[in-house]
Amino acid sequence: MNRTITIVGSGFAAQQLVRSLRKRDTDVPIRMITADNGDEYNKPDLSHVASRAATAAGMPLRSGEAFAAELGITLQARCRVEAIDPVRQVLVTSQGECVYEQLVLATGARAVRPAVAGSHLMHTLNSLEEFARLEPQLAAARSVLVLGAGLIGTELAMDIASTGREVTLVDIAQSPLSALLPAALSQPLINALQAAGVRLQLGRGLHSIEKAGDGLQVNMSDGSSSHHDLVLAAIGLAPEVSLARDAGIDVGRGIIVDEHLRTSVPDIYALGDGMEFQGTLLPFLQPALLGATVLAATLLGKPTPLVLPHMMVRVKTPAYVMQMAGRTRGEGLSWQSEWNASGMLARSFDAAGKLCGFVVGGDRISQAFAVYRELPRLAA
Repeated sequence: MNRTITIVGSGFAAQQLVRSLRKRDTDVPIRMITADNGDEYNKPDLSHVASRAATAAGMPLRSGEAFAAELGITLQARCRVEAIDPVRQVLVTSQGECVYEQLVLATGARAVRPAVAGSHLMHTLNSLEEFARLEPQLAAARSVLVLGAGLIGTELAMDIASTGREVTLVDIAQSPLSALLPAALSQPLINALQAAGVRLQLGRGLHSIEKAGDGLQVNMSDGSSSHHDLVLAAIGLAPEVSLARDAGIDVGRGIIVDEHLRTSVPDIYALGDGMEFQGTLLPFLQPALLGATVLAATLLGKPTPLVLPHMMVRVKTPAYVMQMAGRTRGEGLSWQSEWNASGMLARSFDAAGKLCGFVVGGDRISQAFAVYRELPRLAA
């Protein structure tokens, strides 16, 4: 008889796991416990809500109840898991205790706010619920500051600027996407952001935020200040590990898992933005999808290791879309680049002269998958 699978969380990773389980087994009992209502929506669309005039009410693809009914699972919505008792194999929740047999923690990650005075005046946009709370202020704001020029920050800045509002993009790094790209390769993106009307303040740190009339005064570490209606923080994600840590599960930056996505405690697994796999956090859709596929097999009695290919990362800034894979940052890389006025293809090579990564952008974006196939396969 199949053991019940209990999933804590209802985001992309959790829902993909349910789908993968149902492809393999239509009868295994599945329980999903979530602090929200479990609605299914496309999270990457949060970076484009301004240009699409999206509403929080209109974003769900279907309700949590509809998802549960279609996939044949038990949904406990608006239920917060407060503790895990691994000895008794019990979850302590806001709706009482719940016994589990196989438990998957798909608890995700929260958006980080900087530790500066006035950080509570910032907003983050990492979930449908956060968007619902932010929606009226975002619609009314005429001047927006976005803190963080990474993937989400650059997408948000360009998207909001496309609606005719004043947007300032701030990052302590000297170039956007600094965790992914050498500064030279980000120049076309800088050009596109500026052409879209985004004011760049790179190489500057944030000192504090304070109320100023109907808006906010943002004070920078170099002594300068500016006034804005809204400040958005997009400086990164922090995995939700407190539930696992308090249960005695090994955590690092995320919930540590092995090649089968098992945690250090028997019968407990982790998946998605909250897990740490081979010392790395993987807050992307591709590893969540692949992880859900192999974890479904493991939970149903066929242990299957997670082997990740080179991850393809897409920067969805519409005025200059970029795509990259493999090693695009770090020591010991040499680059061969092809440029024109509207596109770029850059390949990275290791010390032995072997291709190990690439970046494409602009009108060269269609070449991404052809170059991807040139990358050497990763060892299992």
